[in-house]
Amino acid sequence: MYDFEHYENDQSMTTGNILVVDDDEDILTASRLLLRREFEHVATCRDPQEIPKILADHDFDVVLLDMNFGPGESSGKEGLIWLDKILQIEPQIVVVMITAHGSLNTAVEAMKRGATDFIAKPWQNEKVVATVSTAVQLRRSRKETQTLRQTNEVLQKEASSTDSQIIGDSAESRKMMNIVARAAPTDANVLILGENGSGKELIARQLHQQSGRSDHVFLTIDMGSISESLFESELFGHKKGAFTDAGEDRLGRFQAADGGTIFLDEIGNLPLNLQAKLMRVLEQRKVTPVGSDESQDIDVRVVAATNVPAATLKDEDHFRQDLLFRLNTVEITVPPLRDRKDDILPIAMHYAAIYSQKYGGKTRTFSTAAEQALQDYSWPGNIRALRHAVERAIILSESEIIEPADLQLDYSDASTERQNVAVAPTILNLDYLEKETIQKALRKHGFNISRTASELGLTRASLYRRMEKHDL
Repeated sequence: MYDFEHYENDQSMTTGNILVVDDDEDILTASRLLLRREFEHVATCRDPQEIPKILADHDFDVVLLDMNFGPGESSGKEGLIWLDKILQIEPQIVVVMITAHGSLNTAVEAMKRGATDFIAKPWQNEKVVATVSTAVQLRRSRKETQTLRQTNEVLQKEASSTDSQIIGDSAESRKMMNIVARAAPTDANVLILGENGSGKELIARQLHQQSGRSDHVFLTIDMGSISESLFESELFGHKKGAFTDAGEDRLGRFQAADGGTIFLDEIGNLPLNLQAKLMRVLEQRKVTPVGSDESQDIDVRVVAATNVPAATLKDEDHFRQDLLFRLNTVEITVPPLRDRKDDILPIAMHYAAIYSQKYGGKTRTFSTAAEQALQDYSWPGNIRALRHAVERAIILSESEIIEPADLQLDYSDASTERQNVAVAPTILNLDYLEKETIQKALRKHGFNISRTASELGLTRASLYRRMEKHDL
């Protein structure tokens, strides 16, 4: 038999579920009367055989477990057996042993096997309440630690998901990934250069995943989005009362990333005065929270990224050279997508598979014309623009075959148009000029046949015949 009681919580009570297991009814009654004043839920049990069922039915924070059950028992053997069983059922639960006065050796053995503390009979009420309160706090800390561990596992899984993969086998990509493979296992700081949307964060994640820090946090900070007034508080933390809105101590991003990797995105946008503060932290490997006189050691690997050209970073009026020296122990340049055209179709097909599944349809494929359009386009937005174009095509296409018009590529930028013209139309060959004109019109109208035919003064059928003639 066991009893489970609930008491209305008030300000004097500690939230906690307590189970007391003892074959002495007087002990159970005394513990119930004592603990119900302090804790929200209290259950008592005389027969340890009921423990598995009780633990299955209720979520307990602390178990107070007697060392001996049955008349004449004093060895504590049965208590140790049930201690082992409880911890097998619920490894994170906190067990406090109840032992007779003078059984210190048995209590020590119990603590070696996983018990947290012990209470000697006859007990002092204040001692019992203090011990159980500490046990409840320990259980709460274990739950928080377990939650953080599970959260970190989810984040690690998410970071290595298919959408975080680096797709492509072009010569440029192989060269880049070779540098990543060599730099990742080290703790060297890495600076990643590249245009917006080119995949700088993916490279940073690869560096983290292939490093010895992969079991720890990967924390991203957009340096361009942090205001100057909050820079130190956000990155280095602050103490309660350090400024008007500092109502409590706050952990800084560098402390939160301790043991892992911190990714400083858009580092090139950081003002010079803040660069100096960051430089000191990287140099000393210590942070001082705002409002504190004590510095704290940090163990983080720094990976930074920027779309600012390398020449601009080397300009002392724009970027501190001592900071640049700290950041670019290894420098990785991510080529724009237009410079690694062999990667375009594999990336497009990768996202087509992902978005086909996401939007509940069959896997879409690209027509030959759509593949050509993808490869001919200059992709000023790089991989980010390609991903959006494919997603849009998956949503809007009424067929399982994606056509150029479904991609809705923007050819309005004159520079983009120039990049797509491989040969200047100086050849006075009519067939050549006709093909070039049709290609330009198709690109201009996103390969929409009706609009292209209208601009060229042709019927749709005539346009199709000419496209077939020129193998377009």
